[in-house]
Amino acid sequence: MCGISGFNWNDEKKIKEMVSCLAYRGPDAQGVFLDEGISLGHARLSVIDLSPDANQPMSDNNGELIIVFNGEIYNFHELKEELQGEYQFKTKSDTEVILAGYRKWGRNMAEHLNGMFAFAIYDKRDKSLFCARDHLGMKPFYYFWDGTRFIFASEIPAILAHDVPRVLDKEAFNHYFRVLFVPEPMTLLKDVYKLPASHTLILKDGKITVESYGEKEFPRTILSYEESAKLLKEKVIKAVERHLVSDVPVGVYLSGGIDSSIVLAAASRFHKRIKTFTVGFTLEDKGESHKFNADFDLAARTAKFFNTEHHTITISVKDALNAMEEVALHNSDPVSNPTSIAMFLLARFARKEVTVALTGNAGDELFGGYGRYRIALAARYLYTKPNLFAKFMFEKDGKLSRIISQEMFLPGSMIKSRYKKYLRGRDAAEALMSADRLSWLPEHFFMLSDKMSMASALEERMPLGDKELVAFSQTLPRNYKVDLRKTKKILKYAFKDDLPEFLFDQPKRGWFSPAAKWFRNKEFADFAREILSESYCAGSGKLFNWQELRGMLERHINKEEYNLTSLWAVLTFQMWAKKFKVEI
Repeated sequence: MCGISGFNWNDEKKIKEMVSCLAYRGPDAQGVFLDEGISLGHARLSVIDLSPDANQPMSDNNGELIIVFNGEIYNFHELKEELQGEYQFKTKSDTEVILAGYRKWGRNMAEHLNGMFAFAIYDKRDKSLFCARDHLGMKPFYYFWDGTRFIFASEIPAILAHDVPRVLDKEAFNHYFRVLFVPEPMTLLKDVYKLPASHTLILKDGKITVESYGEKEFPRTILSYEESAKLLKEKVIKAVERHLVSDVPVGVYLSGGIDSSIVLAAASRFHKRIKTFTVGFTLEDKGESHKFNADFDLAARTAKFFNTEHHTITISVKDALNAMEEVALHNSDPVSNPTSIAMFLLARFARKEVTVALTGNAGDELFGGYGRYRIALAARYLYTKPNLFAKFMFEKDGKLSRIISQEMFLPGSMIKSRYKKYLRGRDAAEALMSADRLSWLPEHFFMLSDKMSMASALEERMPLGDKELVAFSQTLPRNYKVDLRKTKKILKYAFKDDLPEFLFDQPKRGWFSPAAKWFRNKEFADFAREILSESYCAGSGKLFNWQELRGMLERHINKEEYNLTSLWAVLTFQMWAKKFKVEI
């Protein structure tokens, strides 16, 4: 993976500044391309074809197409074979396959790709810029557009290298505090957008056009449960095999849950003595250690079962406190999630051993792993679809209206309509799974994991989000995945003979950190008091009810109330607003 950037005029100094902003994403090589009306920049993390010939920006054989690309294309070998007779390849990279595909398929090319990607192709023939983001939104693509200037990058700080407004968007601000991220295409900054997953953007003749691609209705399978489970297992194993292709060391993040264990089981078919990585927590109250480290301990048992080379790291409140500033710097499209600290430190730790790490991410959203899907089924007569997402995902108006100033607060009823488009399916559980897949997964989890891993130039790959596997998951009836009693049914069943039995007796815990307890540590509490104050960030004084926030913090510290979600959201926002000098 890499960092990409560019804009629609020629300025060598500025494009090099943008590349420098993203150098941590691509420490192996940096390059720029300039022509009349275009500047492109690239910071490379070498993963496939390590030779200088694969550096970017890369041009095609005719010198007519120039690409900057971030990500991996997992079917590039198959595509290369298909294109071999029509294009003379000069590298072994997946980047060049995208160029060759664009020459053949033009703007329909993205539909042929199975991978995680964000890229921009400048076409000298018609002076157009073609941009695309992958089917699940695993890779970020941000852009600024004011009707004249078009500026894009893998991360917002590179865009802010330009003289662009840094004005807070009021609607986006309210979305952030409802769902703890900002839904596409908005960001917290006016005129800065993110290209939605499975969308393309074309800049031509001073106009931009954003369109979706690859949307399909998948018919329900006629296969039985047993037949579907067998086919699912085959597809998961094949997806993992595709994701193991690399010219640099590959490992596996092992959480202790079913999904990462399945990825490890499949990977173990192709590689022996795999390196695995797990993060846990050191608590001041030793009596609560097991509560936060149950999966950490399970991961160790699973690693032993598969005979991996297991590496562990534990995080203390001091470690978390020391990492807060760096995490805020990289969390530049703010997502409020305390596990960001663990993500960041785990990536830094794993990068000492590997450049690529496979994860079990996307398994819950695609195969019905969350308890809320069961609850949605039970409550299907109580909540209409328009209220479904808000019911399960929104922070409550009552608490938010107390901490957000009256001038800035928008009630949930005014903004929940934006989420209706994500609610697709034949019942409440399917609708929530759809919303998670189309909104929460790309804009919360993938964007956070991308930034926390790429801060250390570590590439995370998600085999369970493989394009072919996602398509197959959409053909499975909901009752194959989740019912009133069980979650993730068919995925567990498919791998029942491949995983240790002790994994199937575990409750669904999710991945959470002891952040609520961190606030009760004196040093962390003092740190929080400083940030949750009117004087910390110039301009944010009118955004919050500071007296209520201070009271909320003290009541949490004194164990009178549990306020982690709200406190962390404000903490994250405040650090972001100050670090990036946001105008409020």
